Order: sequence, then C-alpha cells, then structure tokens
Amino acid sequence: MTQVKSGDTVRIHYTGTLADGTTFDSSAGRDPLEFTVGSGQIIPGLDKAIPGMTVGDKKKVEIPADEAYGQPHPEAMQAVPRAEIPAEIPLDLGTQLQVQTPTGQVMPVTIVKVTDEEVTLDANHPLAGKDLTFDFELVAIA
Repeated sequence: MTQVKSGDTVRIHYTGTLADGTTFDSSAGRDPLEFTVGSGQIIPGLDKAIPGMTVGDKKKVEIPADEAYGQPHPEAMQAVPRAEIPAEIPLDLGTQLQVQTPTGQVMPVTIVKVTDEEVTLDANHPLAGKDLTFDFELVAIA
C-alpha cells in the first residue's frame, strides 16, 4: 500500500476535541478535509502525524498548544473606546466580530471585556493556548 509522504495531497475525516472532551470541530456529515502534507495548510502537530499512514489507517494524536494554534499573545488584545463602536453592535462577552486593520485586512476578534469606557478585543485564535486531540482516518491519497 502507498504510504503518505510530504507533498502528497490527502483527505481525512476527523474530530477535534479539547482536554475536557468538548468537540470543537469535526468533518462528520461533511466532505473530508483535503490538504497537502507538509505545506502548512493545517496545524503542525496534525501535519506531522500523517506521513507513513496508508488509506484506511486511523490515528488519535494529542497536540500541545505550541504545535496547534500557539500561545495567546498579549499584543493581540486591544482596548477600544466604547464610543468608537457603533451602537447596533452587540457587546456581549464572547461575541465574535470582524474588524478592518489600517492596511485593509479583515481580522476576526472576540469581545473579552466590556467596561463603561472601553471594549477589549482579542485577535488571538480562539484555540490559542489550548491542547487539542484529533481522532482521524486517512480516506484518500490524491
């Protein structure tokens, strides 16, 4: 059987869970995830687990935060004067918004703190700082 090597395009079905068992993502009910091994299209810890597998192989890998979405960066948190946020935008903790950077790039942020004067936005990936577990099956080597 053909073994996966770096540069191969593969398809996997997967379920990703947090340390407490909560599922954060899954391909169940969807098409398999397709990507090129070793290209940086997926998190490093999962990418490293694929080479050597053959179609039909199943694997469970525990990926530390540093091999997933990294650690949260304090500089990715920014307090914005509340008056600068349009009134129609809900300011509930955990609300995800999109902001535009001065260069025109759209960036997702999450509201993490609200006071009478400021709203603190967090641009870190929602899974930054979290260890992840993936159960997956290699379904195709393209």
